[in-house]
Amino acid sequence: MNDCEMILKMLKDSKGFITASEVTAAGIQRSALGELVTTNRVYRVARGIYALPETWEDEMYFLQYRFSKGIFSNETALYLHGLSDCTPISYTLTFPHGYNAAGLKRHNANSKFVIPEIYDLGITEKPSPCGNPLSVYNVERTLCDIVKGKSVYDIQLVTPAMKAYAVSREKDVAKLLEYAERLRVKPKILRYMEVLL
Repeated sequence: MNDCEMILKMLKDSKGFITASEVTAAGIQRSALGELVTTNRVYRVARGIYALPETWEDEMYFLQYRFSKGIFSNETALYLHGLSDCTPISYTLTFPHGYNAAGLKRHNANSKFVIPEIYDLGITEKPSPCGNPLSVYNVERTLCDIVKGKSVYDIQLVTPAMKAYAVSREKDVAKLLEYAERLRVKPKILRYMEVLL
């Protein structure tokens, strides 16, 4: 099996896309990727990401690959958790302070920056709409982040999300209150919880 055939096999085994670093890690020359692109058997999706022509592009997965420290948050996380029926117009990712997210705007995304002490709080994994794994803040962290936001969120996002959370079998109110304390939004969270629970 030559390098091109090995890459095509890797692509079929990995949902139709692959990264240049995965090719290198497999001991395959990157020039084989260039050959596959030239012959239109593979196309370059973004810098370092390649896909089969029949592969459905997963914008969220590619975005997170390109900005590896980004965690899907706020409205985007609500959508991924099924607490909002509004498909995000643009994606929101949270980064640790100091991370260079230059160019994120060109990819239809917004950035938020937090101190390192709370950056890791509540990171979990959810599938993208195309089924690929994404790093996203859990429901409790997301609700705290949304409540912390602007008041325009209240009617459109926060209230329906809080209502859905209140009736969810997977809710963890103790965790929600712990996160609310750490993120300094406990009074706001308590107000919602008093009304809904």
